[in-house]
Amino acid sequence: MGKYRYIKLFEEVNKEDIDLVGGKGANLGELTQMGLDVPPGFCVTAQAYDYFIEYTQLNDFVKELIERLDPDNPDSLTLISNTLQDKLNESKIPEDLLAEISEAYKDFSKKVNLIDPQVAVRSSATAEDLPDASFAGQQDTYLHINGEEELVKHIRKCWASLWTARAIYYREKQKFDHFDVALSVVVQKMVNSEKSGVMFTANPVSQNLNEMMINASYGLGEAVVSGMVTPDEYIVDKTTKKIIEENIAEKNVMVIKSDDGVGTKLVDVKDLLGEEAVAAECLTHEELDTLIDYGLKIEQLYNNIQDIEWGFDGDTKKLYILQSRPITTIKEDKKEELIVLAKGLAASPGIGRGRVKNVENLNNINQVEDGDILVTGMTNPDMVPAMRKCAGVITDEGGRTCHAAIVSRELGIPCVVGAKDASKKLKTGQFVTLDATRGVVYKGDVLRSKVKKETEAEAGAGGSFAITDELKTLLAPITATKIYMNLGEPSLIDKYKHLPFDGIGLMRTEFIFTNMIGAHPMYLVKTGQTELLVEKLAEGISTVASAIYPKQLTVRMSDFRTNEFRGLKGGEEVEPLEQNPMIGWRGVSRYISPEYEEGFRLECQALKKVREEFGLKNVVAMLPFVRTPAELIEAKEIMASEGLVQGVDFKIWIMAEVPSVVFMADEFAQLVDGFSIGSNDLTQLVMGADRDSGILNNMGYFDERNEAVKRAIKILIDAANRHGITISICGQGPSQYPELAEFLVEQGITSISVNPDTVDYTRRLVAGVEQKLLLKSIRNK
Repeated sequence: MGKYRYIKLFEEVNKEDIDLVGGKGANLGELTQMGLDVPPGFCVTAQAYDYFIEYTQLNDFVKELIERLDPDNPDSLTLISNTLQDKLNESKIPEDLLAEISEAYKDFSKKVNLIDPQVAVRSSATAEDLPDASFAGQQDTYLHINGEEELVKHIRKCWASLWTARAIYYREKQKFDHFDVALSVVVQKMVNSEKSGVMFTANPVSQNLNEMMINASYGLGEAVVSGMVTPDEYIVDKTTKKIIEENIAEKNVMVIKSDDGVGTKLVDVKDLLGEEAVAAECLTHEELDTLIDYGLKIEQLYNNIQDIEWGFDGDTKKLYILQSRPITTIKEDKKEELIVLAKGLAASPGIGRGRVKNVENLNNINQVEDGDILVTGMTNPDMVPAMRKCAGVITDEGGRTCHAAIVSRELGIPCVVGAKDASKKLKTGQFVTLDATRGVVYKGDVLRSKVKKETEAEAGAGGSFAITDELKTLLAPITATKIYMNLGEPSLIDKYKHLPFDGIGLMRTEFIFTNMIGAHPMYLVKTGQTELLVEKLAEGISTVASAIYPKQLTVRMSDFRTNEFRGLKGGEEVEPLEQNPMIGWRGVSRYISPEYEEGFRLECQALKKVREEFGLKNVVAMLPFVRTPAELIEAKEIMASEGLVQGVDFKIWIMAEVPSVVFMADEFAQLVDGFSIGSNDLTQLVMGADRDSGILNNMGYFDERNEAVKRAIKILIDAANRHGITISICGQGPSQYPELAEFLVEQGITSISVNPDTVDYTRRLVAGVEQKLLLKSIRNK
């Protein structure tokens, strides 16, 4: 019998005590009793939670609300969740339970020889990690908490997290009795990890039981587990303990303790550890050897393959095991040999498999069939119809913002770019598997088990609970910063319209020209087919505008470069040959040129048709690649002459992507209703770094987080806010780099527009940043 009634030390529990301390607490107790280096701590038991509920007479209150719950009604779910959490957070904790928590924390302080030691406070649901449940991640975790008052506050928060909208909905759909699930809270000494990560004692990708995988990065493990950073990755032969494959990543961010000592914050690795640390190997050979030995030992002790969270303490340099759980997705009889054929940059995540179609030029693009893997030097707009058929795309050249990357993300197909000589290595007819999450191309039909694992993780352990787009929208946090979505292909709006976005921040009309019109605007003028352009462009825009009405649709007028326009029917007759089309005749300079003005007028007529004939007034026009105020004024005059007059009912935005707009931001802000920062072109032009250069991408030159680019962005945000106009950004940067999203919100960006695959993630990221800024503001008062 222990000292406490409602508290259990790690030394007092094991795997048989899940009902008392939950899956997390039981695992930590088991590891402690095995003699492994686990940070000491204790569990506030599930009995304590039950006692708290009984003492405050909350059971009847909870039951009454749950009986009124309609889980498929967002308002009902949100209202009941908020009401329950508020009630739990304001209800009084019994004095004897408070006294036990206080005494346990004091005893713990003596044990670790610290005054008010910092702890991690983690929820541990009693149904978590059971074979027929998937509660992991449904409740909360808090890091770097110290002092009795903060500890009690965060224990209460963990209890309340049992009643979040997501947790309630999950239990309803899985048909779990809400009152069969209780919550223990794990209180554990905070390890100030300078390096941390995850170790699998079997290869989770290949399912090879003779290999282990180690993921490692700087700072606390939260960055690795949540996917904020791409970690270093090692594949180890368990028999020889030799590393048989290693991938050293660019580790751009790390999570560390907050300046005020409570909670955590995200920082740039280069700012804290220096530029050279970003691409350097974070673990020493000695640390790797220690990890390997510990992994093998833990697997032997459990007699089962394990998923282990670990951290090297920054003060003592000692390895601590933070958690270990069995891997349940690998079968003993399943082994898979992986042969790597090519590697590149992961540009659009996912796994694709099929037969290679090596496309050297457009002459053989028609050979691409449904389910093929398209391999080429670099894609262009003429290849989009073929890309729509593909199971995946691989290019020799390009970075994460090149044509192939942007279009693949738009179409939702896996893509690896910058794979160097892939087009020479991969032969037409060869069957390959493309892992575009890691940027690797494998020989043959492999990784089936990995896809199954990821599908089950999404669907829930029993496979009956799907995290649908509707559910994501239902449970999405509310943000002051609007989260917009980028779109090009109108037909995809039905696939994405249920995502939690506030509108379309960038609709690229180039897809409509390529797929629905197929001819150069001036060729249509020349041949008397202007009505075709107006009708088809209006059809494409209205398809999206009507699907999301009344949400805003921001339509970017055509931004083809000369080399891209030449690919359209009749284009070769009217388009010049330019040495550098990226900074050539494009955007507004094209609209006001006599050689294209008629084409621009047709685009305006299509937009007017959508707004006036179809009544879709939610459409906003955006002009790309603006260089001077004079050309902007001239373009607006052309638009007005076609019936698109800027005013309360019709807004005009511009893409802020040329440095001249940055230097003259105040002048431009007085001419338009909004800026949308084109971070890809802006970074390219500020840094003098070709966005399609795989070499410069790999060297780190093309990076929106560069200080010069951030200063340019700040100038644009400040000017927009001074003049009271919208300031948005479209590009992958905010969803790819959480610290950039934090910077943008801090500076006062009003909206962020991202590709469909990152809408949900970005909304949650921005919500966290806004909450953090709000807390900082309150604390500073």
